[in-house]
Amino acid sequence: MDTHYFPTSRRSPSSLFRSEDMSLVQLFIPTEVARPTVSHLGELGVIQFRDLNSETTTFQRAFVNEIRRLDEIERKIFSIIQQSEKQFIKPRNFPTDGYLSRPQTTREIDELEEVVNQYEQRLEQMNQSFESLQKRLMEMTEVKHILQQATTFFREAETHQEEIRRSSFDDSAPLLHAQDLEVGGTGDTTHVNIGFIAGVIPRHRIHIFERILWRALRGNLYMHWGEIEEPITDPVTQENVDKNVFIIFAHGQEILAKIKRVSESMSATLYPIEESVEDRRAHAIDVTNKIEDLNNVLYNINQTRRTELVAASDSLTSWQTIIKKEKAIYDVMNRFIYDSNRKCLIAEGWCPTNEIDHIQFVIRSDSAQSGSNIGSILSELHTTKEPPTFHRTNKFTEGFQNIVDAYGVAKYKEVNPGLFTVITFPFLFAVMFGDFGHGIIMTTFAMWMCLKEKKLQKAGGGEIFAMMFSGRYIILLMGIFSIFTGLIYNDMFSKSLSLFRSGWEFSSPTLPGQSIEATKVGVYPFGLDPAWHGSDNYLIFTNSYKMKMSVIFGVAQMTFGIVLTVFNYKYFKKEFSIWAEFLPQVLFMECIFGYLVLTILYKWSINWFATDSSGNALYGTPPGLLNMLIYMFLSPGHVDPKEQLYRGQGVFQALLLLVAFVCIPWMLCAKPYILKKEHDKIIDAGYTTVGTHNHDNESYDGHANEDSDIHDDFDFADIVIHQIIHTIEFCLGCISNTASYLRLWALSLAHAQLSEVLWSMTLEVCFTLSPNVRPLGILVGFTVWFTLTVSILLIMEGLSAFLHALRLHWVEFNNKFYEGTGTLFEPFSFQRILEGEVE
Repeated sequence: MDTHYFPTSRRSPSSLFRSEDMSLVQLFIPTEVARPTVSHLGELGVIQFRDLNSETTTFQRAFVNEIRRLDEIERKIFSIIQQSEKQFIKPRNFPTDGYLSRPQTTREIDELEEVVNQYEQRLEQMNQSFESLQKRLMEMTEVKHILQQATTFFREAETHQEEIRRSSFDDSAPLLHAQDLEVGGTGDTTHVNIGFIAGVIPRHRIHIFERILWRALRGNLYMHWGEIEEPITDPVTQENVDKNVFIIFAHGQEILAKIKRVSESMSATLYPIEESVEDRRAHAIDVTNKIEDLNNVLYNINQTRRTELVAASDSLTSWQTIIKKEKAIYDVMNRFIYDSNRKCLIAEGWCPTNEIDHIQFVIRSDSAQSGSNIGSILSELHTTKEPPTFHRTNKFTEGFQNIVDAYGVAKYKEVNPGLFTVITFPFLFAVMFGDFGHGIIMTTFAMWMCLKEKKLQKAGGGEIFAMMFSGRYIILLMGIFSIFTGLIYNDMFSKSLSLFRSGWEFSSPTLPGQSIEATKVGVYPFGLDPAWHGSDNYLIFTNSYKMKMSVIFGVAQMTFGIVLTVFNYKYFKKEFSIWAEFLPQVLFMECIFGYLVLTILYKWSINWFATDSSGNALYGTPPGLLNMLIYMFLSPGHVDPKEQLYRGQGVFQALLLLVAFVCIPWMLCAKPYILKKEHDKIIDAGYTTVGTHNHDNESYDGHANEDSDIHDDFDFADIVIHQIIHTIEFCLGCISNTASYLRLWALSLAHAQLSEVLWSMTLEVCFTLSPNVRPLGILVGFTVWFTLTVSILLIMEGLSAFLHALRLHWVEFNNKFYEGTGTLFEPFSFQRILEGEVE
């Protein structure tokens, strides 16, 4: 059954703001349709099944034998894949059809097992034959090399034969015995029995082998060795090993036996060879013929094996998919309870509420197709357990939601920051990364990944590229916003853009050393006036501008975070927290830092250069806002007339300060007092407990809060301590969080200065070269500049801005309203299993 026949689900507008509605459902599935039903639910991927056999061990579950059988089939398939990779045969992708989306019958699984077993047995037989023949070929090859060098070895030994004879009568050689000496001929002539041992040893051990023999036999031997030019393939490891041929001459059977033992301990292979030249020549011809025959047989076996692997490669991917699905089906069925009386499986699981109709359609279709008289039954259970959190995403919003989930999964029905992160995250990044040129490069790269996403998804590219590819839409928005903020800053690779007529006119100096005076003639239509670039007070102006802008953005985002708590309080039935927590928090925030933002905007709105008809300044010198904020606390109600921004400023600031100080005991006392009064009402009404709170199969109130106001034990001291900590954290956090937003100014300044330094040290130098070498210098300089721009400013500096934007959302924004204590919805889905998201 194809899942695309299902009707399209509809979502309520609030589901964008919160997680989707979840329901706990119970399924009664007849045993004869259990596998196809679970298979179709896996294709649908909308149910997270609960483990109803959590107290049962893995080996005691109902379908453990089926899983073991599938594990064995999977092992054999993996073995075939490994052999195919060694032969450089890639498994072919199966065509997209309905064969893999439909559940496999028991007969099809049996046939698959039989086919895999046949392939595995045939390949195993061929591998064994190939390995034994390859071992025999290795031996014949080594014998061939020994025979090729034997003539040289024996000729060398004849020249040292007298030396070997003399060593047999040396008193310092106690290893010789009387039976090793044969007296023959006439007179006192003594004949020594000289033997030899030939073999092959790995080249890296030849010198160690030679020293061990020399010390063990006290020099009573003659050894000669030579290198085999081509490496020899090990039949077991299939690695090429460099080896040497050696032959050892010695006297006495006991010495020869000791040489054999030492050779075996050093992984040397010994081969018998003839002493006669004619016999060695005949042996060499025989070995050459055998090597030729073995090569022919090995070639035929390898071609036959390759043919088998090529035939299997057409189906390996589909076999793997089928086995993974079957294992997942039985693993899920092991979580169900088997009712022997009803002959059915009982399952429970969480699913989105708007998907219940889809599930009903699936289970009824399976029952109808199987011809079963008893169909599967789905019922929705009413429970107080907290459901898992599910935010439906697409390829565009998935990356932003992952940023939020990395901080913590939202509590069920808690306000989801992922919706706002889509805009605020790339915007705050762009405030720190604002450059028109860098934004174009980043946008181009992200656009390329988005347009080629299907090809790039199949190609892979490594872990780092996979990380960038998963966040391609984040990078795209970051690039677009960087273009916008780059235009606001009027900054493109550290240079300004004169898109419109400047609002300043500059006088030409008439005398040497005379300063240039600027006269304001208008307002630049969009962004920063290019006249500021290159001026002496450019950094002073931009620093002041960006610092104040950072404070405005920070206070605005934190205020928005505080406002979002109202929606949580309303949903979780804690309306009293709106005026017990939200109201004092927002008043405290706005009376201090909101007031600072208003003074910044007010100061910007005044033309401090305005004069009256007599040429006198109307507003005087603009006051410093930082000193104003400091003296607002140090000297309440008093403002220096020289630093006054508006009339009645001292009284108004004292009033704001008074309100802010009143909010502190308000936050401390209001909520504990309300909770205590509610608890006393419950006790007076005769109730000792309202709810229970345990850990595993508990009845948990999803609308309960962390203050334990409905738990068995009401501890007022704990509530007071918690509220004190929360109040101190909020008050100090307002100061530290606002200061933390100054990183927007600091990183923006650092990015602009790095860009300017990079330009001046690379391309700008090339423009000053002589005309003869200037083109080549510009080419080299551009290459260096572009490489450093991408590696340092785009990658390193971009990553730094990304991490700082991440911190601003996690720490400064989310902590105002977001608990992040929920559990992620992880449905039983074949897509997640095949993509590797589930182990």
